[in-house]
Amino acid sequence: MTPAPEDQAAALLAELTVAEKIAFLHQHQPAVDRLGLAKFHTGCEALHGVAWIGKATVYPQAVGLGATWDRDLLRRVGAAVSTEVRAFKQDTANAFQLSAQTEKFPMVSLNVWAPVVNPLRDPRWGRNEEGYSEDAYATSELATAYCTGLRGEHPTVWRTTPVLKHFLAYNTETDRDLVDIQVPERVLREYELEAFRGPIEAGVAAGVMPGYNLTNGVPNHVHPLINDVLHAWDPELAICSDAQAPSNLVDREKFFATHAESHAAALKAGVDSYTDNSADSQPTIERFTEALDRGLITEADVDAAVRRVLLMRARSGEFAPEDDPYAGIRADVIDCAQHRELSREAALASVVLLKNEGGALPLAEPGRVAVIGHLGSRVMTDWYSGTLPYEVSVADGLRAEFPSAAVDVADGADLVVLRDAGGIGEFGPFRHQDWGTSVQCPIPVHTLQSVDNGRYLTLTGEGDTEIEAAAATPDGWFVKELWEFETVSGNAAADLAHGELLLRSNAPHSRKYARVERATGRLVADAETPEQATRFRLETVASGLREAAELAAAADRVVLVLGNDPHINGRETVDRDSLALPPGQERLLHAVVAANPGTVLVVVSSYPYAIDWAAENVPAIVWSSHAGQELGTAIAQVLSGRHNPSGRLPQTWYSGDAELPGREDYDVIGSGWTYRYSRRAHVYPFGHGLTYATFDYSTPAVAVREILPGSLTLSAEVSVANTSGTAGHEVVQLYVRREGGEARRALVGFDRIRLEPGESRRIAFDVPRERFAQWSPERSERFLPPGEYVFEFARSSEDAAAVARVELS
Repeated sequence: MTPAPEDQAAALLAELTVAEKIAFLHQHQPAVDRLGLAKFHTGCEALHGVAWIGKATVYPQAVGLGATWDRDLLRRVGAAVSTEVRAFKQDTANAFQLSAQTEKFPMVSLNVWAPVVNPLRDPRWGRNEEGYSEDAYATSELATAYCTGLRGEHPTVWRTTPVLKHFLAYNTETDRDLVDIQVPERVLREYELEAFRGPIEAGVAAGVMPGYNLTNGVPNHVHPLINDVLHAWDPELAICSDAQAPSNLVDREKFFATHAESHAAALKAGVDSYTDNSADSQPTIERFTEALDRGLITEADVDAAVRRVLLMRARSGEFAPEDDPYAGIRADVIDCAQHRELSREAALASVVLLKNEGGALPLAEPGRVAVIGHLGSRVMTDWYSGTLPYEVSVADGLRAEFPSAAVDVADGADLVVLRDAGGIGEFGPFRHQDWGTSVQCPIPVHTLQSVDNGRYLTLTGEGDTEIEAAAATPDGWFVKELWEFETVSGNAAADLAHGELLLRSNAPHSRKYARVERATGRLVADAETPEQATRFRLETVASGLREAAELAAAADRVVLVLGNDPHINGRETVDRDSLALPPGQERLLHAVVAANPGTVLVVVSSYPYAIDWAAENVPAIVWSSHAGQELGTAIAQVLSGRHNPSGRLPQTWYSGDAELPGREDYDVIGSGWTYRYSRRAHVYPFGHGLTYATFDYSTPAVAVREILPGSLTLSAEVSVANTSGTAGHEVVQLYVRREGGEARRALVGFDRIRLEPGESRRIAFDVPRERFAQWSPERSERFLPPGEYVFEFARSSEDAAAVARVELS
């Protein structure tokens, strides 16, 4: 009989020497031939598909999966993703051949760093795309579902071992490894920790990754809540550090005087695996060896950490391969037909119909469709995406959906050339996009896409000092395709319209100015100062606004696609500085709607925008996250009516007039963050989404039950009927509020149901007291204030369809 994973880990631990155990504290664990242990490392990115190792099925961004409100769908997506991870691990050569990986095969781990369970408190957060919802309960439920799929259905062997990210109060990229987030205890208990609790208590999370920031004065990587809360919930959780965070405790945060002290503190705090100095484990080994020699840690401390990581490995079946039910998975599952269909299903379920006035949608068969906007003919990936195996853009999807229609495209970008003001040369023509500003860069950043080869102007060559149109798209950890236009006179508007400018790389590792090399006429990026740089004139050859307006005026229907590039001004390390569309996109919106008032606006983005003007002036608006390879299919089938839209917003879309709290303000209650406490103006509320069907709700019933002494549960029931002639999905949302309470309402239940025309169904929720009780810092426990509680079955957080009241003492 095969020993249990816990016994396998204990037996191996007993055979390791002290030096071997210390080496196992690093992310990259060495092989131990005498014990038959292979090399191992923690971490394979699997947020919405297998990432960073070649072509694999790409699903909607996590925020798009959150918009489905569909636990079963997220479980199936998690299962598909973990199956492809297994394929890369177990059938490596074939997997990388199928995925068109040309570099040396990277090592694949069955330990996956996903999902992200930080609630989306601030929509300006650069990593907004990685979370599921601004609501902690919804985040917890969807994360539990995704982890269940990643874990697999076998009682003891896990298909992959998920690690939740990022503990604790991590919602800002600005100085993220230095910022100290102050979190009131009640907010900590009711909001932040609740998102982690669900998957951990469900037994489907193998580990947790701390965030870079400090919380209440303490770096997360030495925070007592790791042991006091996480290990109290599950003593076996493996805690994997974020990249370079252990060294940051000394190098950046200055919280400890030496690395031996910092690593000792982290080990005692509960951190087990150290992602530090990339694959070089020697510094970590030296630091822990010194800590052990100085008596800062004991061998028992090392044993506790190594045992948890060995258990995580054992759970994946590594040490008993003969009993691994997933060992037969091979490369043919990567981007297989079933996974393509699942990607399509997820993309369709994630599309949110925000507005549909006067029957603007669905579209009738048009004679001529104009697809306008940079995103209309592109499918974007993000930092945690895999390589797309194929892509269907919005224009592609509309061509397939309306085969008899003529589909014309225009990106709305100006056609420009860069002329050397000194008369040495001319560069271009380029399609020019102004992407606006961010917290990290208050100067607008621009992309220049060559008309000749479709490539973006980027840094190339040794030291990234040459400038060529060579990049397929803005991408990479250092985005080298972004350029700042610095003015010469100080009058930005005049300089960009008529005068001279300096071209400067926005890449953090460069920040050099461009100059024309006189001997060769080439563009190079090696000028350190403005004085050394070449002065250019940016001359417009053709107006993108004029081209777009003319195309819109001549079309029967216009689909305007606006949104973000996930590698620009809103991504890991970069926070947005506002909710506004980039100014160039706002101008394009006004110009196109003026030319054709029947325009349909499609927003494809990683986060909400303040689209006040569009909400007033555009008849139909649709939102989708960057939904992966089937984005265009999903958008087109929603616009045509083949698919009845069913997504619901996972975040509040605040108005441009709303004054949001500071990015570091984590007092969700006191500062009024999220739908629960915010009374700020918004364009669309949390949970909002329209369909082409209509649904009626019966009078609800709420009953109080005490299953066990002191264990209060409320049962809430309602009947929902499809009163239209169209089949569709309804997302039934249950909110509770206490009359006179601080919270406006709180989500306590949700279910996504499909109803045929005329069909009705009774929906019931069991709501435990803890789900809407509040935390008392004085009593260190949850309590239920007495009063009248209102239960709202709702279509959104602002649209109650059926209400019941109950007095609770």
